[in-house]
Amino acid sequence: MNVFARITLPLAGMNFVNQASRSLVATVGPLLAVEFALSAGELGLLAACFFAAYALAQLPIGLAMDLYGPRRVQTVMALLAALGFVICAVAPGAAWLAVGRIITGAGVSGALIALLTAHTQWLARDRVAGATGLAVFIGAMGGMAATLPVQMALPFIGWRGAFLVLAGLGCAVAAWVWLSVPGAPPGAAPPPKRRFLLEVGEIGRIFRHPVFIRLVPGIVTLSAISFCWQGLWTGPWLRDVGGLGDTHRATVLLAYAFGLSTGSLVMGRLASALQARGREPMLIPFIAMGGIAAMQILLIALPMSHPVALAIVWCLFAFCGAAGPAGYAAVGRSFGPELAGRVATAINASMLALVFVLQSAIGVILDFWPRTAVGGWDTAGYGWALAMTLMLQAATALWAFWRKP
Repeated sequence: MNVFARITLPLAGMNFVNQASRSLVATVGPLLAVEFALSAGELGLLAACFFAAYALAQLPIGLAMDLYGPRRVQTVMALLAALGFVICAVAPGAAWLAVGRIITGAGVSGALIALLTAHTQWLARDRVAGATGLAVFIGAMGGMAATLPVQMALPFIGWRGAFLVLAGLGCAVAAWVWLSVPGAPPGAAPPPKRRFLLEVGEIGRIFRHPVFIRLVPGIVTLSAISFCWQGLWTGPWLRDVGGLGDTHRATVLLAYAFGLSTGSLVMGRLASALQARGREPMLIPFIAMGGIAAMQILLIALPMSHPVALAIVWCLFAFCGAAGPAGYAAVGRSFGPELAGRVATAINASMLALVFVLQSAIGVILDFWPRTAVGGWDTAGYGWALAMTLMLQAATALWAFWRKP
């Protein structure tokens, strides 16, 4: 069977919707702030609601993936995401918009997990990172579609129309997954019939595992920093620090999404190639941690305004942040395939909880300074926000090296 056509592509379709949903708020965030009179803290909290729901759904989704399989679970979740997009599109105020984002966050919460679970079931171990990286590369094109193309379409469809388009895509993906993805590999043993509490107890064992304790803080911080800035704050940063207008800002966000997509492809392929040669599975994520730290230092020390320079820096920032799934695969090697869904969701839940905290914290930091005349936020606040994420990245990297056996 062609695993790529039957499994990877349809499941990557949900990642396309997921990435588009994240990037859309960065594109339309300034419009939402004006229309609903939101402060930086309120805008950050609105965006963080998506990630909070995403995080809270992770562990139940991981258990469901292991027990019922990616096909059934992902079909239901895609339809739930579509419902969330519809609520966002018709929201009369910020409260309903938050409800829609919460439902959307829960709906897309299984996108990456379904890929990792299916690839673990159908592929050899040293191929999982590469195949998942390719799928995330395809999915990341959704992030690209939600930047400059959406910015160009906004005068015609508005931000509400953009959410309706995503609702249609969610329904289409649900049908595709249901019709294409097989239930299980041929000859695969069905999940053991055990008491529910025993299945839940396996999650606690994952969190206590020495490999999880050592490596996951760095992995989740790497991904969380990337998602946090892509999901909201890069757009306002480009307006307030870079001084860019709508078109140039959307172009740089497109470069960000391009960096995320190419990084997913390259990092996954490199990780698989190195693992096949017996190298350290975490080598690529460790290198990426250094790369994203370098980009943060550059943005703090040398804030720039040229669109091309900003596109390059934010593209490299995203390229390095895309190494997270390679780290997921590296940690997953320490557990059996029957726990693939729960291992991935344990990591993802940790990462998304951190995204919620970081997005809200950045908004709080920005509100320490008065709003500018055009409704933006002070450049000093962005510098302190970047310094916060940089220090967190450094601390988790040191932790991983300190805990090395």
